[in-house]
Amino acid sequence: MYTEKVIEEFTNPENVGELADADAVGEAGSPTCGDIMKIYLKVEDDRITDARFQTFGCAAAIASSSMATRMILGMTVTEAWNLSNVDVVDALGGLPEPKVHCSLLARDAIRAAIDDLRNRQGLEPLERESGGCCCGEGGCCVRPENG
Repeated sequence: MYTEKVIEEFTNPENVGELADADAVGEAGSPTCGDIMKIYLKVEDDRITDARFQTFGCAAAIASSSMATRMILGMTVTEAWNLSNVDVVDALGGLPEPKVHCSLLARDAIRAAIDDLRNRQGLEPLERESGGCCCGEGGCCVRPENG
């Protein structure tokens, strides 16, 4: 059901835990499936220097959180904002259709953290897409317009 990469990220996740001196914190969750992700960011000169996560959820949720935080390390804030759930799924070697929503939650938690950072800087939040994830119904989370 899961790729070797998903299993590796789940059993040996990186960047787990709270970041006490975080510059930003973002949270995303899905009441439908019960997964909740919290992302902590440390940012210096518009570049993400540290990223941590706390996730309550399934193996796919933990693997998505671990992979997403690893992917955004060293990125600019704009690059991290543009990370798509498809990028996370691809880096994990794929997710079963009913679990793709976990990658969208990781993306949304990162974006919530970036909006928190902007708020702390006195800036407006970046534009968000309307709607949300259907949690596996019809595969909407993997359409490019949702990426």
